[in-house]
Amino acid sequence: MMNVTTGHGMGEGHVLQDLWQYVRAGQEEILVSPYLPASYAFLTHVVLCAPFLVLDVLGSVCQRVRYWRVSSGSGSPPPLRQWFDCFWRVLFRYLTTILPATAVFQTLRSPTLPDLAPSCWQLFVEVFACFLLFDTVFFIWHFSMHRVPWLYHNIHQQHHQNKVLFALAAQDSSSIELLSLLLLGLSSAWVVGCHPLSESLFHLLNTWLAVEDHCGYDLPWALHRLLPCLGGAPFHQAHHTMRSVNYAPYFTHWDQLFGTCCV
Repeated sequence: MMNVTTGHGMGEGHVLQDLWQYVRAGQEEILVSPYLPASYAFLTHVVLCAPFLVLDVLGSVCQRVRYWRVSSGSGSPPPLRQWFDCFWRVLFRYLTTILPATAVFQTLRSPTLPDLAPSCWQLFVEVFACFLLFDTVFFIWHFSMHRVPWLYHNIHQQHHQNKVLFALAAQDSSSIELLSLLLLGLSSAWVVGCHPLSESLFHLLNTWLAVEDHCGYDLPWALHRLLPCLGGAPFHQAHHTMRSVNYAPYFTHWDQLFGTCCV
């Protein structure tokens, strides 16, 4: 998950330097471990899904929570059994496929840790560049999986098995698709040349947006309400309902450009 990069000077106060030194202190072996990317991806996914699990439980007794459900085909919150079944499916795929495969990828990357933290501006630019690149490649890959029958039936169809979306289902995909998306994220950070802090933040935000897209709730404080360039849960719910629109994961510009946008 870590990449080689050159740190910036210390002249601007370097508010991130103390954080980076704290993260590095005595933890170099963990930070460059080939098993870190998959472990980080799975754990952050589960943790970030927890608030939506609470919402789904409350939805059975609270009218206000049900009011926040996306109106178009989202249905009632799924039962807890569906959450647990999904959890074990995702965990199994991580242990049998994602963890060993990404370990090989990371070993080939040979990550090292720079001495200096990035500047705040460098952090912002690298994370934003990663999102733009990931969003573009994901759009192409996702569009292809829907338009090529073999790819859909053998790789992507499993992701559409849940008729009612819930947060944990963001990673309820076939092993091949789940691996491809994690490798797309890792490769995006590698191409951009991210500092390890930038890469970690990108993966964290990437996971959060994926969880929010699949949560089934159009919450008043959701990011797509603050940033109109994002589609959010309603945008992705339309994809799962119609399956021929809204292929981009986060931004809407590619779907608008190719005429596949439905908002």
